[in-house]
Amino acid sequence: MNDSIGIDISKDRLDAFRMSEGAHRAFDNNASGFRALRKWCDEAAVARIVYEATGPYHGAFERALADHLPLVKVNPLQARRFAEASGTRVKTDRVDAAMLARMGEAFAFEPDRPAGESDHELKELQIERMALVRDRTRLLNRIKTQTLSITKRHSRARIAQIERQLAAIDAEIETRLRKDAAKSKKLDILTSIPGIGTVTAAAILIECPEIGTLGGKQAASLAGLAPMTRQSGSWRGKAFIQGGRKFLRDALYMPALVAMRFNLDLKTKYNRLREAGKAGKVAITAIMRKLIELANALIRDGRKWAPKLA
Repeated sequence: MNDSIGIDISKDRLDAFRMSEGAHRAFDNNASGFRALRKWCDEAAVARIVYEATGPYHGAFERALADHLPLVKVNPLQARRFAEASGTRVKTDRVDAAMLARMGEAFAFEPDRPAGESDHELKELQIERMALVRDRTRLLNRIKTQTLSITKRHSRARIAQIERQLAAIDAEIETRLRKDAAKSKKLDILTSIPGIGTVTAAAILIECPEIGTLGGKQAASLAGLAPMTRQSGSWRGKAFIQGGRKFLRDALYMPALVAMRFNLDLKTKYNRLREAGKAGKVAITAIMRKLIELANALIRDGRKWAPKLA
């Protein structure tokens, strides 16, 4: 009943390894391959099916099988570190599949909550939005060095087009969030926090659908904002942040800057950290952590933000 299956996902193929039998199988990364994989998995009780996040290659796999199989998605860096700790230096699709199965058994991973179709669609819209923002940034940087009127004109026209597309994407994301009563309520709670607007609130809900079900430290860790202490004997190294969901962390940066000015509680905390000698980036990171912890707590309690009474 604790059997684990590891799956290495590539563009065209799924390499699978079942721990109980030590058996390898390969399936096509398409609809027919998903059906064959599901049939193979149903041959015996499976506690978990472990795979790495692989950008565009695992999306269709998740959509097809999340409602039918106990899927567990792990961070590629975490998987690589487990392989190295296990003494595995070879890296092939078959070896990676076996390593993922062993990792799932070693940590007894629980299956992830299946994402609904609307979650996948919102994520696709968010990815498109981030791509448009990157394009706009590149054009804004390029136009600073352009000297010809024709190249400047083309750049300005493309920037205007991107702005229209961003507005359309933002409207579509908000419309889809408002169609879901639970998501709409969470959106209202998040936007009640000074510094968090609709775009940022939407990004938080898309990048962290678990928000409101986590502990404070869990929320900070998920965003990669929990400082990692480094100590050995009498040696004390500087703590730093690492890992977590980068897009979620990025979404919190600008709201933290706004909150430092208009949210009295967070402004006081920022000033206190700076007066204690903390670097500006360290203080901003602390504000970002407070924001995600506050957002998680408010959604958990089902209430909007309100200023503390003196």
